[in-house]
Amino acid sequence: MKVRDVMTSSVDWVTPDTSVVEVAQLMKKDDVGSIPICKENKLIGVITDRDIVLKVVAAGGNTNNISAKDIMSTDIIFVSADQDVHEAANLMSMNQIRRLPVLENDQLVGIVAIGDLAIEKIHINEAGEALSDISQGAHH
Repeated sequence: MKVRDVMTSSVDWVTPDTSVVEVAQLMKKDDVGSIPICKENKLIGVITDRDIVLKVVAAGGNTNNISAKDIMSTDIIFVSADQDVHEAANLMSMNQIRRLPVLENDQLVGIVAIGDLAIEKIHINEAGEALSDISQGAHH
């Protein structure tokens, strides 16, 4: 089964100039912990709730003056819509992440979350192992 069969194709994203406050509000609205950052529908970064806490709040930053481009991660782990769901599960497990942007021709076309793998009863063991690894943290 391919990633396109289980991904969510309606994905909210923001531009690099979006304020961190707006990013956090979008996370709350969508009940997610990460938001893709796009420029002309091309994925250029990702911000997680942890990025906001560590890079802004814990650093004593003024949330009103910080935009997405200031704290986004640009080394993005992603999958293509045509990749097998096994590969997505393995990437999540290896990288300790719960959501992967889905790209086609460098364009953001969806998000696949660990829950998408479990809800669809696809590779429950892999998804379960990935979630277990993520929850426990990497054993390096």
